[in-house]
Amino acid sequence: MADETADGAIRHGGDLGEASLLFPRAPEPWIDLSTGINPIPYPWPAPEASAFTRLPAKAELAALEAAAAAAYGAPPERVVAAPGTQALIDLLPRLRPPGRVVVLGPTYAEHAAAWARGGHAVAAVADLRDIGEADVAVVVTPNNPDGRVVPVSDLAAAAAGLAARGGWLVVDEAFADLEPVESLCGAVPPACLVLRSFGKTYGLAGLRLGFAVAGEPLVGLLRRGIGPWAVSGPAIAVGRCALADAAWRHEAVAARGRDAARLDALLERAGGRIVGGTRLFRTADFPDGPGLFDRLGRAGIFVRRFEATPARLRFGLPPDAQAWSRLAAALRER
Repeated sequence: MADETADGAIRHGGDLGEASLLFPRAPEPWIDLSTGINPIPYPWPAPEASAFTRLPAKAELAALEAAAAAAYGAPPERVVAAPGTQALIDLLPRLRPPGRVVVLGPTYAEHAAAWARGGHAVAAVADLRDIGEADVAVVVTPNNPDGRVVPVSDLAAAAAGLAARGGWLVVDEAFADLEPVESLCGAVPPACLVLRSFGKTYGLAGLRLGFAVAGEPLVGLLRRGIGPWAVSGPAIAVGRCALADAAWRHEAVAARGRDAARLDALLERAGGRIVGGTRLFRTADFPDGPGLFDRLGRAGIFVRRFEATPARLRFGLPPDAQAWSRLAAALRER
């Protein structure tokens, strides 16, 4: 999704500074529904003091990557931890010479922006079969903001074509953890790299932790590009615990699924047509999207809008009963 402002800057969710400037008289506290972050965070353990006072050991990082590998169904040697998937998105364009990059869109705008900053020629395509002779193809699945899922068989076919000419396929599975979708992590094709987000799933975006799953030579390129001690000790400690907690993840799938269905019902009663989404966000088109964005903002509820599609709004999940009530009341207003 083209989510740039009029001056070309990329708009992201979670910017309550922007919300306060747009709606200075809105009641507080704000209800921030502008992100796709799990509103019910993992009950993280308090890391030992030493996690803050010394550099992480190689064995601790390896244990974190092993926990991620088990959670994602990937071989441990193919997993690389990073300080968030955004850091990986920014790093990848610097790991190969400038070339031709296609992004399956509309989607998360940082992918195209990062490759363009790296000197690559970037184009958007609406179908994976239209990648032509590109050197790199980028696919977000499930997609942000419409939840589109690209079958693994189609991804594998695209990866094979790219690998044959020395290209890469980058697959962003940031929203895959809680979805009933097939992942490439268990059998990543040659010249393919899969991104997985930790912060969105576990509601701990501020921890800054993410992972890449890939084969050689991409794994080696990533490790050298990231450098030593890229992931903090506290992030390693919390990440190891959370990723090993399959029971919590299973319950989150069920609970966030109920929340997503409840949100769909609210949006439909307010005149919205559900476009799609995931268990962590829902996207809908409204007869007057800008008017609804304004009404919600004045009620202290910040949602995600899109410059290129004014009718479309994306809603994260409310975190508690009070937030659900305020959202329902604001949607009922005319």
